[in-house]
Amino acid sequence: MRGDEDRVVQAFCDYMTREGWSVSREVNFVDVVAQKDGCKLLAEVKGRTAAIGLDVDTMFGQLLRRMPPTRPTETTRFAVVVPTGAAEAVRRVPAWVREELRIDVYVVDDDGTVTPPGPST
Repeated sequence: MRGDEDRVVQAFCDYMTREGWSVSREVNFVDVVAQKDGCKLLAEVKGRTAAIGLDVDTMFGQLLRRMPPTRPTETTRFAVVVPTGAAEAVRRVPAWVREELRIDVYVVDDDGTVTPPGPST
């Protein structure tokens, strides 16, 4: 299923580039690092897997371990990027926790369409 993660990463990178972000892949173990107008976004990505709940939990752990050792500036955000079928598993992490840690949720459809974070993500 590694191939599906590549699909999700590529769709997300293409989306961010279209939105005017400068995008790099695999930077210090972070799947995607994007920068725009002094803002920085660090994203972990998962594709479809046989155990999506477990893999989403792993993804959150990876993202937490890749956060800087000191409180980041207000211009730094974090993200999880998942295929449509994993969105429900991602949202098991309470919204207030994701908000407090500045973790946005991006969802990639089967056709590669990216849904950016909204007020209820």
